[in-house]
Amino acid sequence: MASPVTMQAGHVCVVQLTDSHLYADPDADLLGLDTHASLQAVIDLVLDEVPSMDLVLATGDIAQDGSAAAYQRFSHAMQRLPAPCHWIAGNHDDAELMQQLGEASGFSREWVDLGNWRIVLLNSNIPGAVAGHLAAAELAVLDRALAGAGERFVMVCLHHHPVPIGCGWMDPLGLLNAPELLNRLEVDSRIRLVLWGHIHQHFDQQLGHVRMLASPSTCVQFAAHSENFATDERAPGYRWLRLFDDGQVETAVSRLAEGRFLPDPGATGY
Repeated sequence: MASPVTMQAGHVCVVQLTDSHLYADPDADLLGLDTHASLQAVIDLVLDEVPSMDLVLATGDIAQDGSAAAYQRFSHAMQRLPAPCHWIAGNHDDAELMQQLGEASGFSREWVDLGNWRIVLLNSNIPGAVAGHLAAAELAVLDRALAGAGERFVMVCLHHHPVPIGCGWMDPLGLLNAPELLNRLEVDSRIRLVLWGHIHQHFDQQLGHVRMLASPSTCVQFAAHSENFATDERAPGYRWLRLFDDGQVETAVSRLAEGRFLPDPGATGY
């Protein structure tokens, strides 16, 4: 398959994998879909399409059951990719356990500098809740990252959506204190991107000088613009991003062949 990412000087390449929902039990599935097999298939697609990458970002819901074994399965899968991986917690994750494991493995970082970009990784997890919130400590991480970024451009990553996406059931389950993030975006022109997971669908919207992006899950897809919970027959996928030294961005999502890894058609929630 022809690669959607071509090598070109003056940029770095980032791959986003999100919402893998792995289990400790290798026989477990999510809504009838084998999440470990779909993640491996998406990794196969990345290896086929992206000739060179500088970073892999895993934007939450790494595990469905929050187990150490699920995170170990994910870590093992990431060894197939020729770039370092950093992760952030989603609402299904055990954020404290992820931090412990991530400190040992190098997966957990507050931010990483890549080329002419600073990529900030924020934890929007509320233990026991589906919606998200950026605690004062996380907002302080962002403030410190911005204060020290110099002339670098900035991408902010979190799990929960900070803007409405047009899904009646999903919109209330986004970032509950979104204005505290959006206010910071508005006044700092170095921030060019916000990238998240959670919504299991493609989203691309310009908000002032900031491009707001979300991506397909590596497993179950949610139907866009649905009033109530609904899955989609679109295939699992990932996002690639080219971050150029001058602040320009090229990005798109890529999916497996249609008809692969379909959830149960009668699923009403998860």
